[in-house]
Amino acid sequence: MCVFRGAEVLLVERGKGALQGYWSLPGGHIEPGETAREAALRELAEETGVTAELIGLVDVHDVLIKSATGELTAHYVLTVFFGRWLAGQPSAGGDSRSARFVPLRDLNQYEMTDGAVRIIGQARHLLETGPSKRD
Repeated sequence: MCVFRGAEVLLVERGKGALQGYWSLPGGHIEPGETAREAALRELAEETGVTAELIGLVDVHDVLIKSATGELTAHYVLTVFFGRWLAGQPSAGGDSRSARFVPLRDLNQYEMTDGAVRIIGQARHLLETGPSKRD
């Protein structure tokens, strides 16, 4: 989930898996019977301790993980929501090693997962233009 607090965005450093050490947006798996929106808010709380107002969907993003030889080893489909921070100070939990709000102007200082910067830009645009101007 892409969460904004003023001119900052919430990032997590991945602590496990193929993307360990990369910075990205908080998120994770959907539990049985849970909606995608419920999962986004739950994962946000678990990974960062932050609560947010979910405003809308920014993107459906495919992540393809390949071996050194180019063989596909994993394919993840991410449903990325965006919203505004409501409460809580970021603290790492779940699969994250670190969590923090980062000024948007400083994103280039972080080793980000593929597509994260683009999605953050799209989400910021949607947040600034509002739902009536997106239709």
